[in-house]
Amino acid sequence: MEKRKGKHNIILGILFFLPVIFLLFLYPAQHHYNALDIVKSNIIDLNNFQSSTGEKILLEEHITVLGFLGKEPMEQVISASNIKELIYDKFKGFKKFQVVMVAPFGSEEQTELLKKEIISYDELDYWHFLFAEEDDIISLYNSLQSTTKLDESLATQQIFIVDKELNQRGRLDDRSDNELAKNKPVYPLISYNCIEVAEIKNKMSEDMRILFTEYRQKRKGKFDSTARRAEDLKSTHGEQEN
Repeated sequence: MEKRKGKHNIILGILFFLPVIFLLFLYPAQHHYNALDIVKSNIIDLNNFQSSTGEKILLEEHITVLGFLGKEPMEQVISASNIKELIYDKFKGFKKFQVVMVAPFGSEEQTELLKKEIISYDELDYWHFLFAEEDDIISLYNSLQSTTKLDESLATQQIFIVDKELNQRGRLDDRSDNELAKNKPVYPLISYNCIEVAEIKNKMSEDMRILFTEYRQKRKGKFDSTARRAEDLKSTHGEQEN
């Protein structure tokens, strides 16, 4: 009887202390929380773009994954499928989240085929296909910071995160712990290659989670911004050169 009572007390003790231990593990993570970096501001909004549904779609007031399909959208089916499975399906339940894919006028038919390819059991309620003149697509892309250019068809495998205030988000310092320990030169991650599954699944997914956490904390009035800006990266480069 005494043994049974002792076991009962041990189980109750474990059940009591487990949540406490869990919170203690969470506290350091929250304490060292850093916002996702702003790498570029004043991204052009989508006022000159037309959606496939006729609905007015804008970047402002949304957390957007932005991509460029080009004149041959079906050539981007692998990229689009990766975004659908690794990002869209994971975050589609979050408030103000959207995926926006832009293409030039004349590619509507192929875009519709692409849409049918990536739809599974659900509708793409928070995924929008937008069309515009080539010059407007180039202007939008040029308002972003990127290490690559659009190809001849106005497509790229790079996708971008744009926040509610029209800021491009990413990492000003993407060095691994090992690279930090070896004091390797700073390099950024300002867009994400949607062909690289590991990059989308691990880095981009984590960055999206951080951004949603930031806005959730802002709504609760608990957000203390520690986000670095592009000037900080310039300063770091300057220190390395000196």
